[in-house]
Amino acid sequence: MRFYADLHVHSRFSRGTSPALELPELERWATIKGLAVVGCGDFTHPLWFERLRSSLTEAAPGLYALKEGAAAGLPPWAGARPRPLFMLSAEISLIFTQGGRVRKVHLLLLAPALETVGRINTALGRRFNLNADGRPILGATARDIAAELLAIDERVLVIPAHIWTPWFSLLGSRSGFDSLEECFLDMTPAIRAVETGLSADPPMLGRVTSLAQCTVLSNSDAHSAPNLGREASEFDCPLAYDAIAAAIRGDGIVRTIEFFPEEGKYHHDGHRGCGVSLSPRQARRLHNACPACGRPLTLGVLHRVEELADRPDPGRARFAYQVPLRQILARLLGCGEGARKVDRLYVTLIERLGPEFAILQETPLAAIAASEPRLAAAVAAVRAGRVRRVPGYDGVYGTIDFAAGDLGD
Repeated sequence: MRFYADLHVHSRFSRGTSPALELPELERWATIKGLAVVGCGDFTHPLWFERLRSSLTEAAPGLYALKEGAAAGLPPWAGARPRPLFMLSAEISLIFTQGGRVRKVHLLLLAPALETVGRINTALGRRFNLNADGRPILGATARDIAAELLAIDERVLVIPAHIWTPWFSLLGSRSGFDSLEECFLDMTPAIRAVETGLSADPPMLGRVTSLAQCTVLSNSDAHSAPNLGREASEFDCPLAYDAIAAAIRGDGIVRTIEFFPEEGKYHHDGHRGCGVSLSPRQARRLHNACPACGRPLTLGVLHRVEELADRPDPGRARFAYQVPLRQILARLLGCGEGARKVDRLYVTLIERLGPEFAILQETPLAAIAASEPRLAAAVAAVRAGRVRRVPGYDGVYGTIDFAAGDLGD
């Protein structure tokens, strides 16, 4: 069967996350978005793991559903739809020295069973403080952690997260490596997927030969439940952990759903303190120094891709861009995304047309136009890539707007 999944999320136990990030809230928003599978997030945190064990029941092989007593208010229209399933997931932050440099790499972990997670947490808890954060900091190399986890259960997936982010990623400009092999050494063959991150898209990854063995996976890395699905992946396989894992390992993903990469926080080079945003060519002309203060620029994803690219994009990637529905509605209504009129129209559209992903990716434009003609024009523009893009830089999100005339402005 075909379905959407977002496998990289967090709980309220991670720093900088919403205190409302509990399992019922994740289930509710996964339903609203139209996600069939969502990561549980943060399984390494002892308190969250206890919550997972007490609140979840296995509903499909290796996938879990909320027990009836733990479920919360789903939308009224959701009764006829299958409930979202949870996959056991976590993100870990590795800080270690390798090759004479301090490295900082984030990894997404996917596990097939609560028993496996228990064994992982016991092993890691002997050496590291898992209580401090839902995304714990571990002083171990990526190679050694991968080997340890796969020795616990060979079905565990170890996936480098948001691989281009400057500060904490596999290929990041500030603390990463220049290739998959340099990071994982003899464990490289076991790394079968990488995550794009918000500031990159699949064609950018396609330009780097060292990533050719890896399936491209996209997820939201959501720190609040409404941000679920801002990136996601579409699968066509049975709803079971092993089937999803096989699709990830074997290029079985139908397509990824992507932010326009310019909207991510690290697409261009820049210096947030000085309000400076530069293309890689402009930055290189200035020897990668801020023209306002002279300090080193934070080199963004596009710069790093151009440094490491060793071939043209082979064009194999399957993906679609998407702008979140609330973001589109805020533009149409001329207000912020948190405005009540955005809330009201959002709920009305979901009740009439179905989950958000269906509206943005599948619903015929004529059906959307029957409810909101300007939304149909906006969705058509996004599907065709007719948007204006102002790149983000150094932690500042970029902006996406619509070309003149597309919305009748």
